[in-house]
Order: sequence, then structure tokens, then C-alpha cells
Amino acid sequence: MTVQVFARVLAYILLAPLVGGLLEGIDRKLSARMQRRVGPPLLQPFYDVIKLFKKQTIAVSTAQSFLLMTYLVMIILTGAMYYGGSDILMCFFVMSTGATFLYFAAIVTSSPYATVGANRELLQMVSYEPAVLLACVGFYLVEGTFSVSEIASSRYSAIMYLPGFFVAFVYILTIKMRKSPFDTSTSHHMHQEIVKGLTTEMGSKNLALFQVTEWYENVFLMGVIGLFIKNSSPISTVAAILVILVVYFLEILIDNSSARVKTDMMIKTSWGVTILCAGVNLLVLMLVR
Repeated sequence: MTVQVFARVLAYILLAPLVGGLLEGIDRKLSARMQRRVGPPLLQPFYDVIKLFKKQTIAVSTAQSFLLMTYLVMIILTGAMYYGGSDILMCFFVMSTGATFLYFAAIVTSSPYATVGANRELLQMVSYEPAVLLACVGFYLVEGTFSVSEIASSRYSAIMYLPGFFVAFVYILTIKMRKSPFDTSTSHHMHQEIVKGLTTEMGSKNLALFQVTEWYENVFLMGVIGLFIKNSSPISTVAAILVILVVYFLEILIDNSSARVKTDMMIKTSWGVTILCAGVNLLVLMLVR
């Protein structure tokens, strides 16, 4: 591992929670403004997590803490591999493996509400996995490699050849970030439900671990959005950051302007968009190249 790669990995491990927490603070603030409220302070997510870590740990199942910690480690590994320039297909494989530990952390409590939320989480995975895998295939067809570092150093931005893949990935991003209308497993807004789905039995430190893990995961997902734009030109880095901010704002707007749909509708629409956008784009690539 070179010094530059090590620096990127270390920066992700140390800074991703800070960036993720700030993004959530912006999310809460913009959501409040869209609802004509003042909203909490920008740093409120950090205050909440610190308060949760200080609380006494009371878990329904002792195995839940271990499963959530494993989930956190797997997501950190996912982001570290990605920003280290590793294989993007392997990154998503590790991320999906980590998601299974979240599922077990919910059902191990034997809570009916958490179990329902966990089962819905599995359905969400079924919804977004095809688009994720096709995105990896698209990068390979265009660049001839799964290596993140090689894709990012290409002469041209991948989005020039993968606009349909980009649209499909942004669409399923709403599912992956558990935002309305696809927040079926759990919700980030208290006004949307009384019982919190798969996080129902997560309290104190366990809930804090879940929140920090989501911050790591969101920074990784935003990095994948940037990979569609990034190329060998330094200007592309600025363009990638701008696109990431626009996409994140779009996710907040959708979250605050749509009502939750049923899981079968979520699967139908996500697969439909994936087939229509990414599928057609894939056929065009195969015919042209």
C-alpha cells in the first residue's frame, strides 16, 4: 500500500463520520425549512450520538451489540477499500454482507416490530441490488476494469457512457438511504411513524452505532456518485462534488415531498427503472463497443 492510498483510507476512517454527520445535519435543517420550521442546530446529529453513547446500555439481546459492531466494521471496510482504489464489485459485496448483520441485529431481539422492519430491509436489498450490480458491469464495460483507482483516472467521465446507469443508481439511492417513499424498514423522521421498524429495540450505544454506521455508508455511496463524474482532470473533482451535493439535495427533496409506498410497489418501480434505464444503456454499450 502506497503512502497516498494509506492517506486516503485513513482520511475516510477518521473524517467519514464527521462528513456524514454534517450531511445529516444539513438534511434535518433543509427538511425543516421545507416544512416551514426552524429545525435543529446543524450539529444536532453529533449531540444526539454523544448523548446515546453516554446512556446506560440496555439491550434485549446481548448478541445485538456484537452484530451491530460487525455491521459497522464491514461498512468501514467497504469505504476503506473503495477510497483505497480497490475493486468496486468487491466493495459492494462487502457492503451487502454487512447489511445481513444489520438484519440479524434486528431479528435477534424477537420483537415483532423489529422483525417486520428486518424483513422489509431484506426486500429493500432485493430492490436495489440489481442496479448496484449493473453499475459495476457498466464501469467494467466502459473502462475494462473494476478498479476504482483506474476508473477515477480515466480520460473521460464514465457518465458520458453510463447515463442510464447513473439514473438507476440515483433512484435506488433513495432506497439505500432509507428515505421516503422507500423508508419501509425504518424512518429517520419521527413524524412518519410511531414504531421505528428494525431499530425499534436499538437503544443507547447500539442505536448510536447504527447511526455512525449510516454516516460511513452515506459517505461511501456519495463517493460512488462522484465516480461517475471523476476523471484524470482536476476540474472533474470539483464537478463531482457539485453533482454529489445536487444529488443529496434531490434525495432530501424527494424525502419531504412523497409518501411511503408499499414494498411491492418499491420492488416494481426500482426494477422497472433499472431495466428501463440501466438495461437499455447496457444494450447500447454492447452494440456500440
